[in-house]
Amino acid sequence: MSNLTISIEDEIIKRARVRAIQQGTSLSAKVREFLQFYVNESDDLLKKQRADAAARLMQAIEAATARAQPETTTRNRAAKRRRSLREDLYHGDFRARARQTAKAGRAK
Repeated sequence: MSNLTISIEDEIIKRARVRAIQQGTSLSAKVREFLQFYVNESDDLLKKQRADAAARLMQAIEAATARAQPETTTRNRAAKRRRSLREDLYHGDFRARARQTAKAGRAK
């Protein structure tokens, strides 16, 4: 454990010692408690700021997704229509059929 030297007015130290004794502890323990709270508060604040930023980012993503959804749905329908037309024209994988035909022609 490290020692810490700080400068505080004598009257404040006296009053703090009296209050610490009334609470059944020491002034050193109270300073440690305060410093621990101070350090944890900084971490908690940083975590809260990150969580808030993540929440705002998720809201922005959801809003953008909601705005783009009708457009995406229209594109998906058009893509499905193109795929079904292609499948209707070629009845499956025409490249595979061409390879099979070529193999059969070479085999003869």
